[in-house]
Amino acid sequence: MHSSRFTQSQMTVGQKLLHIHWFFVLLLVLTASIGFVMLYSAGGGSFNPWASRQMLRFAVGFVLMIGVALIDIRIWMRYAYVIYSIALFLLIAVDVAGYVGMGAQRWINLGAFNLQPSELMKIAMVLTLARYFHGASVDEIRQPLFLLPPIMIVLGPAALILRQPDLGTTVMLLLASAAIFFVAGVRMWMFAVVALIALISAPVGWHFLHEYQKQRVLTFLNPENDPLGAGYHIIQSKIAFGSGGVFGKGFLMGSQSHLNFLPEKQTDFIFTMLAEEFGMIGGLTLLALYTLIVIYGFAIALGARSHFGRMVAMGVSTTFFLYVFINIAMVMGLIPVVGVPLPLISYGGTAMLTLLIGFGLLLGVHVHRDVTIGRRGSTEDF
Repeated sequence: MHSSRFTQSQMTVGQKLLHIHWFFVLLLVLTASIGFVMLYSAGGGSFNPWASRQMLRFAVGFVLMIGVALIDIRIWMRYAYVIYSIALFLLIAVDVAGYVGMGAQRWINLGAFNLQPSELMKIAMVLTLARYFHGASVDEIRQPLFLLPPIMIVLGPAALILRQPDLGTTVMLLLASAAIFFVAGVRMWMFAVVALIALISAPVGWHFLHEYQKQRVLTFLNPENDPLGAGYHIIQSKIAFGSGGVFGKGFLMGSQSHLNFLPEKQTDFIFTMLAEEFGMIGGLTLLALYTLIVIYGFAIALGARSHFGRMVAMGVSTTFFLYVFINIAMVMGLIPVVGVPLPLISYGGTAMLTLLIGFGLLLGVHVHRDVTIGRRGSTEDF
């Protein structure tokens, strides 16, 4: 067993399949299954219109995930900048001629489905930053000029996504990128400087926000100020949470969700519906699954021999954690509503597929955990 781990570049597909972290895969399937159940409930006790489509997307994404996991991580490293360029091109294409829906220009209409390039950029960003920092020395990372290129790599797509407008995804991209900078070894005083600059420039940034975004922040500070308008979502969410109690009202018995008081119950507010029907016990069960996924994700990162693999696994795990944290904090009224889906649970095609591709990279890091990569990306043993 030990010797086979040191000849991973010669492993067959079957051997790689045996090295996949199947318990981690089981956690993903269990979590997604809770999502199918809740979408069945959101459909009024029917697989249509959401649960059946979500199950199909998960099946497709599952195959993609396993396929990605079997690819040597050095291939992902070699083509990281190419993948980033493609994602950036698609973001520009959205800005020029994207599909407009629900007041935002976020998608490219491909006929069979609408592609959301900002979701692809999350994965591309993780690969690109990991590629950039892989061969960097401690001295290089301490130089502010060395950090300018990756900062521009992050800010360019962030600006395009903010223009769509999509504040939630922009925040996610910035926070996940900051986590990779941290793992790469960027010193804390540099983060403090960036935070100070952001704080000072906040009044200027406020004027560039869309009116509905300003309203979300004001509603977060005082939801009761407009209970039938901007504050309606979060007030109904809190009512549903409270009415669920410890054990919930029962499957398909959530009055706030099934009488349509709770908006967006199949997407952003699906955790609220779960808490209403299965109570605190149901909510904690889902949180326990999420916690295990994050713990195993970080463990996979720590087990990787290559810096690139470690940063990719850490980036994917951190992005997943931020998804969970922001969505649940949002529906509980702890932060402003920013429109972030609950991973593996909320209805959504591109988000589900890109998330599973990200997990495929994570599993790939585990399969190829003993692969070494030269400081400058040398792949002579490849």
